[in-house]
Amino acid sequence: MLVPRTYGTEGRARRAGRLGSALLMGALIALAGSAAARADEPGVSDRQILFGQSAAFSGPARDLGRNMRLGIEAAFEEANRQGGVHGRRLVLQSLDDGYEPEAAIANTRRLIAEDGVFALIGAVGTPTSRSATPIAAEAGVPYLAPFTGAAFLRDARWRNVINLRASYYQETEEMVSRLIGDLGIDRIAVIYQDDSFGQAGYQGVLQALDRRGLKPAAIGVYPRNTTAVKTALLDIRGSDPGAVVLVGAYKPVAALIAWARHVGFDPVFLTISFVGSNALARELGSAGAGVFVTQVVPFPDGDEPAVTHDYRRALAAHAPEVEPGFVSFEGYLAGRLAIEALDLCGRELDRACVLDNLRRADAIDIGGFRLRYGDEDNQGSDAVFVTVIAGDGRYHPIDTLRLATQQ
Repeated sequence: MLVPRTYGTEGRARRAGRLGSALLMGALIALAGSAAARADEPGVSDRQILFGQSAAFSGPARDLGRNMRLGIEAAFEEANRQGGVHGRRLVLQSLDDGYEPEAAIANTRRLIAEDGVFALIGAVGTPTSRSATPIAAEAGVPYLAPFTGAAFLRDARWRNVINLRASYYQETEEMVSRLIGDLGIDRIAVIYQDDSFGQAGYQGVLQALDRRGLKPAAIGVYPRNTTAVKTALLDIRGSDPGAVVLVGAYKPVAALIAWARHVGFDPVFLTISFVGSNALARELGSAGAGVFVTQVVPFPDGDEPAVTHDYRRALAAHAPEVEPGFVSFEGYLAGRLAIEALDLCGRELDRACVLDNLRRADAIDIGGFRLRYGDEDNQGSDAVFVTVIAGDGRYHPIDTLRLATQQ
């Protein structure tokens, strides 16, 4: 912080006193000008930077929002314990949208217009992001690391959007490639929730199959924010697929797999990272053994890269009762990405600097997790990892589906 120095003491010549008064006034004017410049940038004060988040903290997807928030907060608190970023503390203001687009619109407008956030971070979901992104873009507010792999957010025309994770197209390509290459399964069905998120995952599967001259064995659809999945299950069961790709949040996906096991329908089940891995395993219990989940961050309990250790320490300091997981790890990486962007800008901070520096930076190395952007590329990571729920109810990283299905 700038601290004005006082000049002149009793007994000094009048000229020195006048000089001291002038210097003091100049310092005060400079300080006021600096403060005014900072006040012109919403969310930035001399002592803090305010971020906003609209995510699901209630409803069937609530674990996703809660864990993204936990991870971001853990990263921010870790930085704050070390004095913040260039002397400013990082603060997160989170609002609940229940995974509903209309609420996300209202929250985004409030965070920008009323709360005056510097940037938005860690939004959860495709339908909510589709509604919120145009509002953020119109206001010139950075939209950092949304928890979604939707293709529309990868459009380079969104100059304010910075994605951390791989896309749903990349996740579904990995699934189809592994099913055919590892297991020889090409009768692949798809069940997805009926919204833009479900459609994004479904289109990814269609494209992956089409590249191989294939079509889905069957298609099932269910409504968002419900567990009304029985009709979708019946729609695909008769086609006798060898595998089913599920595109949804943890509660409906768990309900569908549990019902399938109950009626003796037992294909290979795969689902994508948005499902909320820890919550899915908890919901499924013993019925979860053998379910595959693609991930877009490294294994949070692993030893590599080094950032996994940073994450576990930060999470333990912030919320010692919480078990490490993929979603909160992604939130932590989102927080670390924001910190890297702020650090690149230095003390003179504005939104354009954050966006420009990320686009133009060399590879950003977050403890061994490397991100690379470009002027026409707003997605930092292309990495996809495959995991399976084992008989102990825990996730294990795998190199091939074949060995996992034989266990």
